[in-house]
Amino acid sequence: MKFLTIFFFLACVLAAFSAHAQSSNELKKQRDALTQQLEELNHEYEETANNKKTTLKQLNLLKQKISLREEEISNINSQVRNLDNQISESNNFVHNLQGQLDQLKKEYAAMVLFTYRNQSAYNKLMFVFAAKDFNQAYKRLKYLQQIGSYRERQAGYIQETQTELHVKIGELDKNKKEKSNLLADQEKEKATLGVERNSQAQVVADLSKHEGQLKQQQQDVQRKIAKTNKEINAAIRREIEEARRKAEEEARAEQKAAAARAKAENKEPVTVPKARAITKTSTDSEVLNATPESAKLSNDFLENRGSLPWPVANGKLVQGFGIYYDNENIKNESYGWDIRTNSGASVRAVFQGEVKSIQNISGTFLVVIQHGEYFTAYSNLKSFSVKEGQKVSTKQAIGTVATDPSTGEAVVSFDLYKGKTPVNPKIWLAPN
Repeated sequence: MKFLTIFFFLACVLAAFSAHAQSSNELKKQRDALTQQLEELNHEYEETANNKKTTLKQLNLLKQKISLREEEISNINSQVRNLDNQISESNNFVHNLQGQLDQLKKEYAAMVLFTYRNQSAYNKLMFVFAAKDFNQAYKRLKYLQQIGSYRERQAGYIQETQTELHVKIGELDKNKKEKSNLLADQEKEKATLGVERNSQAQVVADLSKHEGQLKQQQQDVQRKIAKTNKEINAAIRREIEEARRKAEEEARAEQKAAAARAKAENKEPVTVPKARAITKTSTDSEVLNATPESAKLSNDFLENRGSLPWPVANGKLVQGFGIYYDNENIKNESYGWDIRTNSGASVRAVFQGEVKSIQNISGTFLVVIQHGEYFTAYSNLKSFSVKEGQKVSTKQAIGTVATDPSTGEAVVSFDLYKGKTPVNPKIWLAPN
């Protein structure tokens, strides 16, 4: 019964240690991921700092680094707390094992003493023959045999407990050493965090000297974004209106031809089915899918949702779709994705279609491509290699990305529309 109690206790403690080990592994993975992100940001910040010109990008990178550094310190604190719990439980476990070991040794010593006093064969025989009947004599004989087996098991329990005690003491020492290393790392991270905060203060001071110029740059960027969105919407409206005009003309021509045939044959005029007719009340989707070719292209585009290639071969998302706040805490809305890539990188069509518009937006170019009722727009191009009305294929190069001279960044803006409605590229582009 004592052995079962010890076994149950050990099982519970081992389960607790297993849970802690899993938690520790998760924390270590999180810390490794944070460390990798910090290394990437450090490299990017060094490249930016070498420009010898304080920019908003430097400030943003420093903010990201400080945020990640604080998160890493928090992660270390969690690891230290986790180790404290493990050390506390290990200490309790060691004390309990030591108590169990002392009790086992005490019982074993008493058993050995009893066996020593009754070790002669004469005493054993007298113990058996002193029974009242044969049944009692048999039980006494089995009892003497079980004492020997029990003594051997007790010796085994003592040995196992001693081994387990040594293992737990080793784990306890290891955890204490790991905690010491973590605390040392924590102090280093805090020191680095202090340096980064000082750098942030210096960057903010430098930026304040050029506040007017920077605000002008921000306003220029916002105006360029607004102009780009305006041109994209205008191009889409033109295509919808043109498709509607052509469809209505075709419907009228078909109706006129049907009436002429009926007159020649002295029959009643045939009315074109409304399902085929495009009128002023037809939806944009009906207009853009009026021809079999357009409807098929729309369907093909839809079937490739989630697997469309990125507009650049190598890129990193720097601004996603939806509401965001800039450095001045001003609310803005992004209708597409901003993707940072290599300087001079080739920009490519994400699906087959037809180039509908090419516009110069403040020195860079915008290309709009139609895919049935869907449209994709590629802006901030330094150059383009297609022309309006040209058919393009998936991954065909349409131009090269422009590089911002003030930041050294090459960012292409990608927008995706269903008719006049912007949609999130995240659900359309393949995972990068």
